[in-house]
Amino acid sequence: MRESKVKTKLRKGEPVLGIIAPNQDPTIAEMIGMLGFDFYMIDGEHGAISPSQAEQLVRACETAEITPLARVRSNDPKLLSQFLDAGVMGIMMPGLMNAEDVRAFVSAVKYPPLGGRGLGPIRAADYMIGPTPQAKYVQFANEQTLVLPQFEDIEAFEYLPEMVRVKGIDGFVIGPRDLAMSMGFYDGPNHPEVQAMIGKVVDIVLGAGLAVGNTAGTGEVAKSLIARGIKICINSVPNLIASSGKAFLKAARE
Repeated sequence: MRESKVKTKLRKGEPVLGIIAPNQDPTIAEMIGMLGFDFYMIDGEHGAISPSQAEQLVRACETAEITPLARVRSNDPKLLSQFLDAGVMGIMMPGLMNAEDVRAFVSAVKYPPLGGRGLGPIRAADYMIGPTPQAKYVQFANEQTLVLPQFEDIEAFEYLPEMVRVKGIDGFVIGPRDLAMSMGFYDGPNHPEVQAMIGKVVDIVLGAGLAVGNTAGTGEVAKSLIARGIKICINSVPNLIASSGKAFLKAARE
């Protein structure tokens, strides 16, 4: 298992910039890494990506020296284990509503004594034929693996102060579109009420000494988020293609 450059930066208080993608093509992950982004998040919630496909994406990330992360569709320990065993170095988990959900998530991601993840002769552990002793690998994996619950439902807000106190998590990533939908705003998160709620979430998470993540559709938005204390900025492959493509066509046709 390699050192997580993302976790190292976050521990130093530095921001990280990354991409989430539902794509199955390892070439895209490799190119994103070559552009200089810090992480590539495999979207296993909205993308039809299997653990075996994730393994190929992870290999591409390692080639381009970008940290491979994943959003997984279900807080299922066996499913999470498959993504982690493939070499994914952190999980962003949607749909967690209370502290019990968060504790179950941590347990699925971490090996004992921090959790209940099972160990086998898998890729993340060099198939148990590498030079690293098992005990050292388990400790290293627990130290390096990112645990990032998502906050995306207004009903979870009353439980957030307890959720942020769960041992083993590194931060919370806000899902602004789903949060807005849960608040009854179906046209997007730009309403003052939604932005005010996001501000409250940021304050609670930062107050617990954890990292905060949010979406950043442009570099300017990312800069404003970082100024607010949000250290994990996430763009997407479709948005990158759309923004650069539209800019090219506009410039060429004017």
